[in-house]
Amino acid sequence: MEPPLLILAGGTGFLGQHLRRNFTRAGYRVRTLSRRPRHPDDLAWDGRTLGPWAAALEGAAVVLNLAGRSVDCRYHAVNRYAIVRSRTDSTRVLGDAIAACRNPPALWLNSSTATIYEDTIGAAPANTEATGRIGRGFSEMVAQQWEAEFNLAALPRTRRVALRTAIVLGADGGALPTLARLARRGLSTPHGHGQQWVSWLHIEDFCRAVEFLVAHPALAGAFNLCAPEPLTNAALMALLDAHYRPRWHLPQPRWLLEIGAFLLRTETELLLKSRKVVPQRLLEAGFRFRYPTCAPALADLLPQLP
Repeated sequence: MEPPLLILAGGTGFLGQHLRRNFTRAGYRVRTLSRRPRHPDDLAWDGRTLGPWAAALEGAAVVLNLAGRSVDCRYHAVNRYAIVRSRTDSTRVLGDAIAACRNPPALWLNSSTATIYEDTIGAAPANTEATGRIGRGFSEMVAQQWEAEFNLAALPRTRRVALRTAIVLGADGGALPTLARLARRGLSTPHGHGQQWVSWLHIEDFCRAVEFLVAHPALAGAFNLCAPEPLTNAALMALLDAHYRPRWHLPQPRWLLEIGAFLLRTETELLLKSRKVVPQRLLEAGFRFRYPTCAPALADLLPQLP
């Protein structure tokens, strides 16, 4: 009997590599759509146009799309265009490919982001899928266009799930290795005023949540993928500080972060936006987190860092 097939688009990065290993261990055959195929089972695509790769979707159990240009850049016009188009183009062409299948995939999961919600200040309620306040800035509009493209195709035989993913913490990729490296050097102080909320998720719980959504065919629509306990930036940096105990502490006021972001060709929004999000739908569906709070998650991950 053939193993179930999972088509993974944009699967060569941090999240994609973990998902590939996770679903391979679970008994799936995983084929990755990539601009630079590396493995015999990889399929070449450009993320914009239909091609021979589309035939592989026929009869697949799952299509999982993680494709999208990194937001770790300056938000000038060229990069803004690339950020939006890399997400909407890849989503559109996957929808076209699924619509053309005679035996379409049973499930299509598509990346989105917890950044779709507006800044949450102070003690304001956290954003749930039902009550979250959608923002109006550039990053929030990117997420809205992304999800709109995802929901546009007429696919009556394919279940769709949008993954509104928060910051995923892992020892081998994402934001944590950079934060840890800086914390060792004394930059374990709050970013700006430090009261901005951080929604996060351990990489193990990220993979488990995706697997949970695959395994429960009644679940569809948007899901917040984040731990149930967000924390402030100051609290996060305090946890890093307690682990590394640097010999000195360098303040990180907003003006200094702006200079640093300019020199590193990135944006301070990645550190200063207040994301207070909770996974209401996952919890109501019965998902249980292994790392619901950040201290145990960091205690697991930080010793794994080089």
